[in-house]
Amino acid sequence: MTSRNTGDTAWVLEPILQVPHVVAAVMLTRDGLVTGYTDALSQPSAERVAAITSTVQGACRTAAAAFADREAAEVRQIVIESDHGYVLIVPTDHGTCVAAYGDGEVRLDLLAHRVHSQVARLGEKAMTAAPRGADDNAPA
Repeated sequence: MTSRNTGDTAWVLEPILQVPHVVAAVMLTRDGLVTGYTDALSQPSAERVAAITSTVQGACRTAAAAFADREAAEVRQIVIESDHGYVLIVPTDHGTCVAAYGDGEVRLDLLAHRVHSQVARLGEKAMTAAPRGADDNAPA
């Protein structure tokens, strides 16, 4: 199994795990709530990763704005390189985020391509979803 989730996120995370040397992935809200995670993580670990990822994103937005001498900045991706491997964080345009971890052997270009592709698919799905209350059976 590739995804433990609170919604249907396996279709987002599973293709990321297909990149060689990718160990884990998490999908989260901008404010740090887990919406899905891969089996390499326990629920407490996924929640910890999500909280930290949210904080890192906020710090990076603030740093990017400060360096540009602007009031605000949106971050397109964050890459963290450590002695253990790489963390790639990619926010979406609709308030969620995908973060993936690959060991030191992962090809960062392949990981980035796959995560960005999945984020784009996530955006497409969000754009094509019927608005709430669009039919008589859905709550308004």
